Amino acid sequence: MTDPQIALAMLGLFIMLVFLGFPIAFTLMAMGIGFGYYAYFDPSRQWRQYLRLDETATSWDSWSLWFDGFLNNRIFDLFINQTYTVMSNEVLTAVPLFLFMGYIVERANIVDRLFSTLNIASKRIPGSMGVAALITCALFATATGIVGAVVTLMGLLALPAMLKARYNPSFASGIICAGGTLGILIPPSIMLIVYAAASGVSIVRLYAGALLPGLILVGLYLLYVVGRSIIQPSAAPRPTKEEVPDIPMATMIRMIIVSFVPLAFLILAVLGSILFGLATPTEAAAIGALGGIVLAIAYRALTFQRLRESVYLTVRTTAMVCWLFVGSYVFSSVFSYLGGEQIISEFVSGLDITPLQFLLLAQLIIFLLGWPLEWSEIIIIFVPIFLPLLEIFGIDPLFFGILVALNLQTSFLTPPMAMSAYYLKGIAPAEVKLTHIFAGIMPFLLMVFIAMAIVYIFPGTVFHLPELFYGR
Repeated sequence: MTDPQIALAMLGLFIMLVFLGFPIAFTLMAMGIGFGYYAYFDPSRQWRQYLRLDETATSWDSWSLWFDGFLNNRIFDLFINQTYTVMSNEVLTAVPLFLFMGYIVERANIVDRLFSTLNIASKRIPGSMGVAALITCALFATATGIVGAVVTLMGLLALPAMLKARYNPSFASGIICAGGTLGILIPPSIMLIVYAAASGVSIVRLYAGALLPGLILVGLYLLYVVGRSIIQPSAAPRPTKEEVPDIPMATMIRMIIVSFVPLAFLILAVLGSILFGLATPTEAAAIGALGGIVLAIAYRALTFQRLRESVYLTVRTTAMVCWLFVGSYVFSSVFSYLGGEQIISEFVSGLDITPLQFLLLAQLIIFLLGWPLEWSEIIIIFVPIFLPLLEIFGIDPLFFGILVALNLQTSFLTPPMAMSAYYLKGIAPAEVKLTHIFAGIMPFLLMVFIAMAIVYIFPGTVFHLPELFYGR
């Protein structure tokens, strides 16, 4: 076999092992080191000391020099260097700080206050409880960026309330599953930080570029919720006075100030400081982490146990992301050294396809990868394969990244591996079946595809704000 054929076999073997359930980060590292040992094997470098042994050498000398020779392969140098590169990456430093902010906010009992307030404030809107749940999901997802946490908490908080209000189980489930995924698109998004680190695109431009597409997707979700509530009132009955009582305007304003304003101010402060150049993403993330602690103290929700849980979950998730990067860098370096990227580039270039056809092909592949993989693996492992091809087709990496961020909403919503549905099913009442959840998700999947079409037809939705803030 030629080196490029071995590279393709390496990629195929990795995909097979992922489907078998092997840990992705350590599989990447093992395969990168294993195939890299072959790729960088140099007998003259590795065994020259061992071959110089004379007759007086002891068995210990033989084994020691043999082991030294075995380790004298450039793949181990590459592994160490890539590990250091990941750990010293300034962009990735923002990840643990944003995660910590999210976990602290999750435990500060802000979300239940926010949902209750929005439910009362929007009671005259068709599907008011669904609208309140969706807006709460969007704000909470934006603050945390952790899909599982948002879906689980909102499933415990909003789903029983909607079922009690006689909402269709599929409709209610779809709202929570779709709303919970918005945090991987709307800034400050951890997914966009990871894409910036993988692609070299400015994170501040990515944040600016993602704002309008994120709002478009939220708007489409809200239009669907309100529209279906009007067309099919039985899916979302209007609340009775017993369910949502009338309260004085002064009380309403006070509730909004107490529950909505602090979280919105925290998000706007973090995002605004990044977009207007007042702070780097890492500095803004530090502000967010501090703000999350202040909110938890203000709501009298900060205990040592909750603080310890937040730190533990932050460290665990950050370690996962970092080891994925280490494994991906080693794997992709060996894959490229063996000629894998070149053969893929030549194959795609030889297809004689248009930029639109390439975008459709790339997004279809990412959509299919979303079935067995989460967004982190797709961004870190597979998106870099497409990045060298963007220049060939004249596609801006910023535009491609926003399309990918929209597409990756589907990785949590597409059966049979819709993780958002499984998160919800794990805490939903027994009468809510998995088939109900899948059925409720389908219309929101359609909204994602419509949003992607809007972004492609009107690229100004991506480029307007980055050019306005930072120029071309």
